[in-house]
Parts: sequence; structure tokens; C-alpha cells
Amino acid sequence: MSTMRTATSAQRPGLRAYEESVGLPFPEIVTRLRETLGVKLVAYLGNVGSTRPVAGWASGTSSPGQLDELRLRTAYQIAGVLRERYSAATTQSWFQGMNPALDYTAPARLLREQEPADVGGQLLSAAASFAFVG
Repeated sequence: MSTMRTATSAQRPGLRAYEESVGLPFPEIVTRLRETLGVKLVAYLGNVGSTRPVAGWASGTSSPGQLDELRLRTAYQIAGVLRERYSAATTQSWFQGMNPALDYTAPARLLREQEPADVGGQLLSAAASFAFVG
């Protein structure tokens, strides 16, 4: 008789971040990202020129385009991986810093300027390496 076991987030680093990034309503994603990254960085990642649209996304009265929503959900997953080990301030710095694992490019810039599907895996690998390897 075999028993099926499911992994918990404690057993699988990043699992909770993934589950929340795909399962939480978008306004909750934005609210939590604002708390972790700050409203200006969320606006930057969402490709808007001011912070005003971010308030609408968080309240659910408006939403970005599909690609920018995916970009913010990806940012949420990455931030969740980092938050397993680091403070919000360190997580914010990681997004903005020139990362040697990413050819000295800021992760936020890569995520904003490229397709999330194209760079999401690379960014998650860099975040996991930073968080769990050092």
C-alpha cells in the first residue's frame, strides 16, 4: 500500500510563493507587493508612470493589461522566495540592485522590459540562489 505525500512550503522553498502568486486575487497580490516592494517599485514593474493606478489595482477598481498582471504576479512569486529569508528592505534592494547573476542588470528592469515568461525562470533561479545558497 503506498501513501501519497504532499510537500509543504517548509519542505519546498518557494512553494507557498508560487501557490499564492497563482491563487490570490490580483488586488491582494498588489496590496502585498506594495507592502514588500513599495508603491513606486510596483508602479515601475506595472509599467505605469505614476503610483495612482497601483491604488486602483489594489482596490480592485481597475486592472493593468494581462501582460502587466502576469509581470506583477511573477514579481510577487520572486518576492515571496526572498521573503522566506530576508526582510522587505532587503527584498526591495534585491529587485533594484545590479545583480551579478543577471549580468549586473537589476531584476526589476529585466522583469519590466522583457516578457515575464521569458525571464521569470531566470529571475526565480537568481532569487532562490541568493536566498538559499548565499
